[in-house]
Amino acid sequence: MIIGLLKEPSHETRVSMLPEAVATLTKKGITFWVEENAGEKSYADNQSYIEAGALIKSRDEVVSQSDILLSIHQPEPAIQLKDSAILIGVFQPLFNVDLVKQFATAAITCFSMDMLPRTTRAQAMDVLSSQANIAGYKAVLTAANLYSRYFPMFMTAAGSVKPAKLLILGAGVAGLQAIATAKRLGAVVEVFDTRPAVKEEVMSLGAKFVEVEGAADASAAGGYAVEQSEEYKRKQQEKIAESIAKADIIITTAQIPGKKAPILITEEMLKTMRNGSVIIDLAAATGGNTPFTKNNETISYNGVTIFGNSNLQGTMPSDASKLYGKNILNFLQLIIDKENNINLNWEDDLVAGSCITFNSEIKNERVKSIINN
Repeated sequence: MIIGLLKEPSHETRVSMLPEAVATLTKKGITFWVEENAGEKSYADNQSYIEAGALIKSRDEVVSQSDILLSIHQPEPAIQLKDSAILIGVFQPLFNVDLVKQFATAAITCFSMDMLPRTTRAQAMDVLSSQANIAGYKAVLTAANLYSRYFPMFMTAAGSVKPAKLLILGAGVAGLQAIATAKRLGAVVEVFDTRPAVKEEVMSLGAKFVEVEGAADASAAGGYAVEQSEEYKRKQQEKIAESIAKADIIITTAQIPGKKAPILITEEMLKTMRNGSVIIDLAAATGGNTPFTKNNETISYNGVTIFGNSNLQGTMPSDASKLYGKNILNFLQLIIDKENNINLNWEDDLVAGSCITFNSEIKNERVKSIINN
């Protein structure tokens, strides 16, 4: 068996697997091919992969000969995989319906790790959580760089400095890490989330939980936000508006699978924020949580800086690649047997749930429902 590792597009700094993870596979007798310079932006050179037991090959060789191909982002549309080859990455199939159709037409067996059921058993393979943890951490550091004042309170001979007031919208993995990081930097933190179940976690980290009654049950949404009633949205906006008017920094993380990110901060709310305030929008790739967010751009609206970036994990490529690679390594154990043969067990909910296309058909039911509608 050959597992191939592709170099990512120019905008991506991460790589699917670092040499230390590759060595785990080569020691088991698996042949591993790496596209030349695939890991250079993650500070893993060709020699380090060779020392891990891999072979450096051209892109065409890796694509055409690999039984399993690793690529975080979708490869070019004209990609020609080996017959029965498997492609593993993070392809956002609920948004990229045309790409899914292309994979099915090309008879590519595709596993998209962002579709992995988010169960206790899946935690060791959960790329969304491992990468969101980094994004939450970097969101706070990015905000600190953009904000024109201190985070902590200072008592000095020149006068006192009040601590920054930070509001986090969404207490998923990114939000919780943002709380912890902001508290370490000395900010006063408030958190809003539609899921009452996260209140205890939020408070345990030293933040205040902003409650709104009447939220729809999000327990089966895999850590994402869900659609709410109009009455709840009205209450939510009123409560959020109160906190926004007092906040110096806001970090937003709310996304709904397969849909545009909800607008949590309206234009009217933005106008209540003081000059120099900062918004870090981690939902930028799906439209953003403000009406003015632009992905991979920093804009100013009425004196408020809005920073849109859904790939802050890419600013820490070494650890992001390390954690992502470990996730992939754990997933590969589900589809490779002890004799190093591919064995797709469709009775396994993690295998079935993350498979998007197989045997020229769209296999994932959630993706099917979007296409059929």
